[in-house]
Amino acid sequence: MYDELSEDYDRFVNWHNRLAIELPFIIKHLQQLHARTILDAATGTGIHAIALAQRGFEAAGADFSVGMVERARRNAASVGVEVRFEVAPFGTLAETFGAHKFQAVLCLGNSLPHLLSQAGLDAALQDFAACLEHGDMLLVQNRNFDAIMSQQERWMEPQSHSEGDTEWIFQRFYDFDPDGLLTFNLVTLKRARQGGWSQNVTSSRLRPLLQDELVSSISLAGFSDIQSFGNMSGDPFDPQTSGNLVILAIKS
Repeated sequence: MYDELSEDYDRFVNWHNRLAIELPFIIKHLQQLHARTILDAATGTGIHAIALAQRGFEAAGADFSVGMVERARRNAASVGVEVRFEVAPFGTLAETFGAHKFQAVLCLGNSLPHLLSQAGLDAALQDFAACLEHGDMLLVQNRNFDAIMSQQERWMEPQSHSEGDTEWIFQRFYDFDPDGLLTFNLVTLKRARQGGWSQNVTSSRLRPLLQDELVSSISLAGFSDIQSFGNMSGDPFDPQTSGNLVILAIKS
């Protein structure tokens, strides 16, 4: 899905608005811990890592998608920023970056739910811990699956983008599968010069991580001082109304 999506991903995300909300929260907590070296796990097209590098942090990024990493490298080159991007799935980060330790690991954009088993999640969190030293920070951002699962929220708001005379519409929705997992679907509609629309559908399976189980897993992976927020503005987490589950934790 993500190799195919990599060319349109930066059209799908409104980065100007998203970074305006998220960067102050991220930087505030990095500065509180005097963290300067950051690994953006599941970096996608690298925009968070690049934005942090532009603000003086030493940032690196990793993603399992070759297409996303190639796009991230082009994005960094286009603004003249040095960021190391590597193709590396969850569970291989410490091995990929070797002896290089980071002071913070970010895992944003609803990435951890792509791990479909508890064993996979545990391995990823242990890998995050291996990239950090005592007192360093982990920041995770997921959708609020407590609300999605209890309310069976299937549809998300459509998003649109235009460049010149070309338009895109992105529509996301879930299928609630019998095995307890979700299928995440993204419909991309595209047209040029007011012509007919072309359609494309891509899908990926997700494991809906609830707050209690994710907090417990993070604790078992060697983290403490775990805080939950409802968004990247730092509002309290409400399992019924929050749009996101944002977890901040410190390596013990």
